[in-house]
Amino acid sequence: MSTSIRRIGVLTGGGDAPGLNAVIRAVVKTAINEYGWEVLGIEDGFEGLIQPGRVRPLTLDDVRGILPRGGTILGTTNRANPFAYEVKTSTGVQTYDLSGDVIRHIQVLGIDLLVVIGGAGTLRIAHDLSKKGLLAIGVPKTIDNDILNTALTFGFDTALNTAMDAVDRLHTTAESHHRVMVVELMGRDAGWIALEAGIAGGADVILIPEIPYDLDVIVDKIKARSQRGAKFSIIVVAEGARPVGGEATYQAQRDPGGVKRLGGVGEVFAQQLRECCGVDTRVTVLGHLQRGGSPSAFDRLLASRYGTMAVHFAAQGKVNHMVALRCDEIIAVPLSEVTGQQKYVPLNSDMILTALSLGISLGNTRQFIEGIQSPGDTDGH
Repeated sequence: MSTSIRRIGVLTGGGDAPGLNAVIRAVVKTAINEYGWEVLGIEDGFEGLIQPGRVRPLTLDDVRGILPRGGTILGTTNRANPFAYEVKTSTGVQTYDLSGDVIRHIQVLGIDLLVVIGGAGTLRIAHDLSKKGLLAIGVPKTIDNDILNTALTFGFDTALNTAMDAVDRLHTTAESHHRVMVVELMGRDAGWIALEAGIAGGADVILIPEIPYDLDVIVDKIKARSQRGAKFSIIVVAEGARPVGGEATYQAQRDPGGVKRLGGVGEVFAQQLRECCGVDTRVTVLGHLQRGGSPSAFDRLLASRYGTMAVHFAAQGKVNHMVALRCDEIIAVPLSEVTGQQKYVPLNSDMILTALSLGISLGNTRQFIEGIQSPGDTDGH
């Protein structure tokens, strides 16, 4: 197929993540150096294919020096779904299907193939557009690490290290003031960041969405630590954590399309803890700090591999696929196999067993955890 490709486009959609610029750089350098293709950068995700004047050429000079930079030189947004594009009018917000316009815009620009860098929502849009004739290669980006059929998404390692560093720092202040410190981490409906940062940071309790928590179990854990002479505790809470029989905590404001926005579980849980056992409890919400900053060495390498192989797979004709990491190899997976579901923490994994064996409470009894059916696909493959 490489002979029929002359010009490709690249965009970054959804939330930002460390390593986006590394992918853009790899796509541009590989396309130009290996195949002599032109590369067009599309600004602000699919918004750049809806609004005029949001597309520009990318040359080798344009990507020089961007490897260590956080964010994305192209900009990004999670508010530009061409199948449900929201427009504010005098009578309120109207929703339009502009997917046909996007396809026509791509054709007018002479783009033969689109490299789409994004999370589950962005990749789903690429898959839906492929049904209308788009040729695309997806690159899995999310700090949440919840995309199916890839062992890791780029951005996760950097966010994990940021979260771990925060947990490390909270240890000293918690111990000094004899407090319970609750740190709320991102991850949406999957507990990868919270679980791994909690284990790596030496947390005493880790609450993840996959395991509904029982407040009594956590109180017993804190009391047992106190009886052994430990005058502080570190509790890591994923933003999607929920109590047994209850729901996750959402903010009043919603995301585009009316999607509920997670957030606030740390304070809700801390208040429950204060009322239940009267301990001095403070909350830290790490929030968007987890998205920012320079990517780690691991994420720079993974992002570079993804970007390079996205172009090579395109040249080989493996279109409408996503690049993925499996057994330390970069493979191509059909977009149809990565959309519509999430990758959750498998409750029968060695990661869960490691936490339990280290004496970390996962918010409920071992018997309860072993009896839960893990939601969705759990092996990531």
